[in-house]
Amino acid sequence: MSMTDPIGDMLTRIRNGQRAGKGSILSPASRLRESVLEVLQREGYIRGYSRTDYDRGKAELSIELKYYEGAPVIQQIKRVSTPGRRVYSSVKQLPRVANGLGISILTTPQGVLSDTEAREANVGGEVICQVF
Repeated sequence: MSMTDPIGDMLTRIRNGQRAGKGSILSPASRLRESVLEVLQREGYIRGYSRTDYDRGKAELSIELKYYEGAPVIQQIKRVSTPGRRVYSSVKQLPRVANGLGISILTTPQGVLSDTEAREANVGGEVICQVF
């Protein structure tokens, strides 16, 4: 059976893994998921991730979750643009998450970027999710 929202599935796995206190979680791999994880790692919300390739073109991502003094670093991770309702934003109207303490992750013509990187590059795009 095909999955309708793979990014939402990965974000839910991260959210559930942190609530359960897991050190790492597994998720099916795709290039978009890896790009989102790259932004999360650059911004310091996860420790890292690795890709494992299996036979017949299947691949899996192992995501290392990050904690600070026993509490998850990611307090809230929320999907904004869904397959049924796409949300686009220009660079001037990019939302600020938690008054600048959190980030928005966007797909832009220059790749997947955080909101601060998109402002520096002066590009807008589809708002994938918000992390705080």
